[in-house]
Amino acid sequence: MPDRIDATDRTDEPDSAAPAYRATRLRRAWAPVRNTWRGLTSMRTALILLFLLAVAALPGALLPQRSVNEQNVNGYLAEYGWWGRLLDNLQLFDVYSSVWFSAIYLLLMVSIIGCLVPRTSDYVRSMRSKPVLTPRNLRRLPHHERAETSDDVDAVMAAARKRLRGWRLTEREEAGGARSISAERGYLRETGNLLFHFGMLGVIISFAGGALYSYEGQVIVLADGSEFCNAGIYNFDSFHPGLQVDGTGLNPFCVQVNDFHAEFERGQPVSYEANIDYQSGDDLAEGDWQQYDLAVNEPLRTAGDRLYLLGHGFAPTFTVTYPDGQSRTQTIQWRPVDQTTLLSEGATKFEEPGITDPVERRERQLAVTGLFAPTPAMHGDILSSAGPELTDPTVAVDIMRGDLGVDSGRGQSIFEIDQSMVDEGRLERVARENLEVGESVTLEDGTTVSFDEVERFVSLQVSHDPLQNWVLASAIVMFAGLGASLFIKRRRLWVRATPAGGGSRAGDAAGTPADAAPVDAAPTGAAAGDAAAGDTAAGDTAAGDTETEERRTVVEVGGLARTDQAGYGEEFTRIAAELLGRK
Repeated sequence: MPDRIDATDRTDEPDSAAPAYRATRLRRAWAPVRNTWRGLTSMRTALILLFLLAVAALPGALLPQRSVNEQNVNGYLAEYGWWGRLLDNLQLFDVYSSVWFSAIYLLLMVSIIGCLVPRTSDYVRSMRSKPVLTPRNLRRLPHHERAETSDDVDAVMAAARKRLRGWRLTEREEAGGARSISAERGYLRETGNLLFHFGMLGVIISFAGGALYSYEGQVIVLADGSEFCNAGIYNFDSFHPGLQVDGTGLNPFCVQVNDFHAEFERGQPVSYEANIDYQSGDDLAEGDWQQYDLAVNEPLRTAGDRLYLLGHGFAPTFTVTYPDGQSRTQTIQWRPVDQTTLLSEGATKFEEPGITDPVERRERQLAVTGLFAPTPAMHGDILSSAGPELTDPTVAVDIMRGDLGVDSGRGQSIFEIDQSMVDEGRLERVARENLEVGESVTLEDGTTVSFDEVERFVSLQVSHDPLQNWVLASAIVMFAGLGASLFIKRRRLWVRATPAGGGSRAGDAAGTPADAAPVDAAPTGAAAGDAAAGDTAAGDTAAGDTETEERRTVVEVGGLARTDQAGYGEEFTRIAAELLGRK
C-alpha cells in the first residue's frame, strides 16, 4: 500500500483550480449597475430608443410650439381649456426642450456610444487577424467543387493567389504535402455598419451642439429701402438663442430691402422675391453694398449666418392731422389673418404732439385698428378680401381715443390694442369707417385721419448654426455606411491542393527473371513468335504503368457566405470554374 499523502503536503503540484465565486456585498451592489449598463448598450435598446425618439417628436409636428409661434399656443390654450392646460403641463408645447425628450435623446446617445466602443474594438481585432483555418472537410460547406489536375501544388497555389487578388488571404502548409489558402472578402460591410452608427452619433451630437451655440431671429422690414442690421437682439422682433448664446457677439451684417415682387397665378402664389443689398466683413467698414435677389428657399449666406425670406404682407400708411395743423404719419405692418387672401389686421398708434402733461397725453392717444383687404370683397357690412394681389386696397377701421396703455410698463403687441383698456372704459371708439387709398375721416374735434398708401413688408429670419456642416457630413457618412452595409456581401473561400501520390512499378511488369529459363534454350517456330509477342506485351504494360504513375493534384474549393444573400452561389461557381480549369 502506498503511503497516504496529506493535502497539505502536495506543494509540488500547481493549483490549477479556479477560485470559487463569492457573492460579496460589493458584487451584489454592482450587479444591477452592470446589468443595466449591458442592457442600455445593447443594439436592441438603441433601436427602441430611436423608435421612441421618433414617436416623441410627433407632438412637435402636430401641436403648435412656443419656440415657433407662441400666439398659436395661447390660442390653443384659450380654445381647449383644461385639455390645453394638461398638454402644457406635459410640456407638449415645448417638445424639443422638454425633460422627457432630452432624456430619450441623451439615453440614445449613451446607448450608441456604449454599443460602438466594443464593436469597434472587435472590428479592429478581426481586421488585424488572419482569415480562419481551412475546414478539414470542405464537402460539408454550402458551396463545394472538386477536381484533379496535372499541375503541381505550387502551380495551383500560384493560380489561386492570382485569381483571389484583392481578397484578404493567407496560405498554410498541411500534412502530406498539401497546402491551402483561406480568403475573405466583404469586410466593408461591417465598416459600413460602423460608419452608419458613427454617422448617426455625429448627427445627434451635432444637433445637441447646435442647440447650445445656435440662434434664430425673426424681423419684419418694409420693402421701401428700410434697413436691418444683425448687431443685437433688440433689432429683432423675436429672438431664440441657444443655451450658450447671450445675444452679444452676433456676426455683424446689414441688409437693405429695396423692393419686393410677388407673382400669383389664379390667386395662388408662384414666387416671392426681394431685391436686397447687404454688407458684411470689410464692406461694413468701407461702406460697400452687394446686391442679392432673396427668394424662398434661396437664402443669403454671409458672415457665417443664413438670411431667409419667410413671407410678406402689407403695411398701410395713415396720417393723423390735428386741429392745430400738426400731423403725424406712420407706416406699420399689419398681420395677415388669412394667408390665402392676405386679409390683415393691425393697429397703428399715435400720440398728439406738444402735450407735456402725462395725464392729458395718455387721455388723447389715438389708435387706428381694424382690417385691411388688398382686394376688397364686401359680405354685407363685413369687409373681406377676394385675393392676395393689391387691387383697390381698402381698410375697415375703428378710431380709438384714450389711454393705449403703452406707458403701463407691460409689453403689448404692435398688431392690436390692449383690450383691458377698452373694458375699463379708458379707451373708447370715436369713429368707424371704410376707407380706400386717398380717403379720410374727420373726428368730432376736427382731427383728420387719412389712408394714404400701402407699402409691402418682408418677413426675414436670421439663422446661425456653427455645426450645420457637421450635421451634413455626418448624414453623408450615415447614408454611405447604410449603403455599404446593405449592398456588400461578406463571404469566405478556401482552396486546398493535395498531391495524389504514387511510386514506380515498372520493374514488376518487366517480365520473368533471367534464371527462369536455360541460357542455351533457343526458341523454335511458334515458340519464338510467342516470345516476341510476349516482349511486345511487356512493353505495352510498361508504357501503361508510366502513364498511371504520372503525378496528379486534387484541388478542392469551398465557399461560405456570412449572410443569407443571393448572388454568392453564382460568384463561387465562376471562381471555382476558373481555379479548376473549367470553361
